[in-house]
Amino acid sequence: MPNAAIEEHSQDVNNYKPTHPTYFRVVRQGSPGEFSSKLVAERAFPKGSVIAALEGLTAGEKRYSSVQISENEHVELNSDLLYMNHSCDPSALMDVDNMAVTAAKDIHAGDEITFFYPSTEWDMAQPFSCWCGSPKCVQIVQGAHHLPSEVLKQFQLSKHISELIARRDAASS
Repeated sequence: MPNAAIEEHSQDVNNYKPTHPTYFRVVRQGSPGEFSSKLVAERAFPKGSVIAALEGLTAGEKRYSSVQISENEHVELNSDLLYMNHSCDPSALMDVDNMAVTAAKDIHAGDEITFFYPSTEWDMAQPFSCWCGSPKCVQIVQGAHHLPSEVLKQFQLSKHISELIARRDAASS
């Protein structure tokens, strides 16, 4: 990595201000420039509870950092929620229908907060291999469009994803 990029990363880390300090924190791992950060709970969240409201969002284009909130809209989270990693056995739900992140299961202080990316994403900007190890693992995370409806039935999905699946299934019948 060029020295300028290392210096910029170091300044970002040094100037970092958490967005929800009593709820969760970003844990950075690995070398600068690696995508190895994660979001970790600072306190317990019972299943079904709101972890954070989705606020301060800005409209954006489909990118690796955006979240799809409707059939044609993407937003940038502009908070530590950006560091929620994908899991096929997620601890949280990115509930774009109610504009909140909720606990999909009991989360304890120190647990990583994750969500199932295809629950909001139809066709992702940057697909990747999943290594979560869950029995429900989809192997390649590239959006709901690329997964069979039977696989997606195992997960809680956003309204726009459910509608797109129904349209796709109707067209293929």
